[in-house]
Amino acid sequence: MTDAVVAATPVTDAGELDSPARRARRRLFKRKAAVAGLVVLVVFILLALLSPLMVPYDPLATSWSLVRKPPTAAHWFGTDELGRDILSRVIYGARASLLAGLISVAIALGIGVPLGLLAGYRGGFVDALISRITDAMLACPFLILAIALAAFLGPSLGNAMIAIGITATPVFIRLTRGQVLSVKAEDYVEAARALGNPPWRIAVSHILPNILPALLVQATLSIAAAIIAEAALSFLGLGQQPPSPSWGSMLNAAQRFLTQAPWMAIWPGLAIFLVVLSLNLLGDGLRDALDPRQR
Repeated sequence: MTDAVVAATPVTDAGELDSPARRARRRLFKRKAAVAGLVVLVVFILLALLSPLMVPYDPLATSWSLVRKPPTAAHWFGTDELGRDILSRVIYGARASLLAGLISVAIALGIGVPLGLLAGYRGGFVDALISRITDAMLACPFLILAIALAAFLGPSLGNAMIAIGITATPVFIRLTRGQVLSVKAEDYVEAARALGNPPWRIAVSHILPNILPALLVQATLSIAAAIIAEAALSFLGLGQQPPSPSWGSMLNAAQRFLTQAPWMAIWPGLAIFLVVLSLNLLGDGLRDALDPRQR
């Protein structure tokens, strides 16, 4: 090869050799709002994981001499109607809320993705049956159905997670089915079918990996919705049971003292707002970062 040919040969850009995951990560970190949401979310996750080491007081310890005290140097967020430290309870409440969001969405993914794969790939009667059941569940408002299921199962955090997970399942069934219908017509799927691969292998090995980005974005947004649902169920007495701290149950206790002790409602409400906002910002950033049309 002559020098002229070597000089004329185009040099491959280093970015073209990057993996899709690396390109997506680079696009994600270019979005300041998504990075800010990720930072806030990581802070709350660390607070939940390290809560025994982070809390200044026992979140269940009561003190009649400290009932409804405003924020001070000793109690940064003030105290509640039983003299318990609100900062400690907010930190411990992050455990219940984040755990409810993660487990509820995991339940929805575990049920919804296989059913969506089956409906989208098989079609016919199976698709019609699953789609009609999904439509019937989606016809009922999300929170109303979650409240009904939680009331039927009984008041506890575990039952609230199950109720929220079942209620969120139709969204993942419909999303997975739509993605499968779009992907199964691609050439690489037809090639895998022509090579004699069984349907289950095509669905799991060729279709599922290519619809994961859409599922990841939806899962991030659904965790935010699940946290709000858990707070609503706890507010109604169907989630985390007293005296265990939960942001929703803290708001329920604070509603009687909004004029005398507004700090009882401000801090758990602010915690819910920040976590849900950070998850939505992160979900929007992931949607743009995982979009193959974005460069």
